[in-house]
Amino acid sequence: MDQATGMRHGPVELRLVRSRDARALQNELLSNRTWLQPWEATVPHGSVSFDMRLSIRRLLQQYRDGGGYPFVMEYDGEVAGQLNVWGVARGSLCSATIGYWVSERFAGRGITPTAVALATDACFTEYGLHRMEICIRPENAASLRVVQKLGFRYEGLRRRYIHIDGDWRDHYAFALTRDDVPQGVLARWLSGEVPLHAADVPPADRLSI
Repeated sequence: MDQATGMRHGPVELRLVRSRDARALQNELLSNRTWLQPWEATVPHGSVSFDMRLSIRRLLQQYRDGGGYPFVMEYDGEVAGQLNVWGVARGSLCSATIGYWVSERFAGRGITPTAVALATDACFTEYGLHRMEICIRPENAASLRVVQKLGFRYEGLRRRYIHIDGDWRDHYAFALTRDDVPQGVLARWLSGEVPLHAADVPPADRLSI
């Protein structure tokens, strides 16, 4: 991927975060507190920082170190949210995890599934990764729709997995491997070939929440 131009499908663009994005991203985060807070990662016995300049510096250092790929999601040229590929493992794993947030004012426009598809395709074809994972709180219906649309495979319930909104929260784990989508995630979605029930959560896991 050409990091200067990023990846695009229709009005949605995914590009590497830049230091000058700090103000726009911070404004979106602060104006979307009610919308985003239930899904935000927190630190046990710590506080959430809204120093976006520091956050971007850390993300770009991870990028330079090969540990992640931090992106901005744009819609018609406006900053709509962030998507981070994090926890990149090389060697015998070649895997990573995707996390994201989108502003409420951009919700319902297909931005997140498009961005996730673009990022996953880049990870498989450009970054040499084999497996991509997304972990979602059972209560997060909007994010569950993303993995359903794209056909990420349900792989299990992870108890008290990530510290979110002030406590350890259960998460559902979904994943795709490169072999699952030889035609690409975006192309499979657009062609209507996504398996209907790949992301279905079995009753036993739904009932245990």
